[in-house]
Amino acid sequence: MHLKKTNIKVPLITLENISVDFLENNVGIHSVKDFFTIGKRPFRRKTILKEINFTINKGESWAIMGRNGSGKSTLLRTISGIIKPSGGKLTVSGTIAPILALSAGMELELTGFENINLLLSLSGLKHREIIQLTREIIDFSELDTNTLQMPVKRYSSGMIARLAFSIALAKNFDILMIDEILAVGDQGFQTKCVQKINLIKEQGKTIIFVSHAPADAVKLCENAILIENGSIKQSGNSKNVCRHYEALFQS
Repeated sequence: MHLKKTNIKVPLITLENISVDFLENNVGIHSVKDFFTIGKRPFRRKTILKEINFTINKGESWAIMGRNGSGKSTLLRTISGIIKPSGGKLTVSGTIAPILALSAGMELELTGFENINLLLSLSGLKHREIIQLTREIIDFSELDTNTLQMPVKRYSSGMIARLAFSIALAKNFDILMIDEILAVGDQGFQTKCVQKINLIKEQGKTIIFVSHAPADAVKLCENAILIENGSIKQSGNSKNVCRHYEALFQS
């Protein structure tokens, strides 16, 4: 007997009126003396995200598009819990595997092997599981033993990308978050990562992908949002959203 697939949507990530503010240096204030003589406050509040509202359901794939400084990475870091919202309500159900920066979470003084062991241990895995996943990470990264015995600070950006991707993808997670790092590394490894991400999608995992490349966004994601000046300007089918994104550079 075949079970019918249901169209019931299960929300994993919900953002309700999410705003993020940062403090930045006020123009013209360089010292305590300036503060008293000019009469300006040393810092001013800058709004990065403005009342963001949207929901990502289980099994969906979303691209986040926008020009530099639009708030894409801030949004991703807010969802992952790195940045606390200044206002609004954020609900995340499920574990996240974030790939937000080349060396995020790594200890640059440690070797590749030591970083693998450290990051897997912090995930609460047992020794037997760590050994098994280490083999998978080595195979996927295609980094040789000599490289993995070197401190990560000596790695090229492509080598770090290989290691970061391999570690993140080896863990068990519900939501995979990728921030532009896919553009780093050679074409062969990029293709390998895309194939792996598509396999993860087939397994019913949720994907959030920040990119400046519309072709990659359409290839990996069915849905997309376009952020401009900290606000969502469009949301929906990734092909339509990417067309609007490309139009921003033609005006």
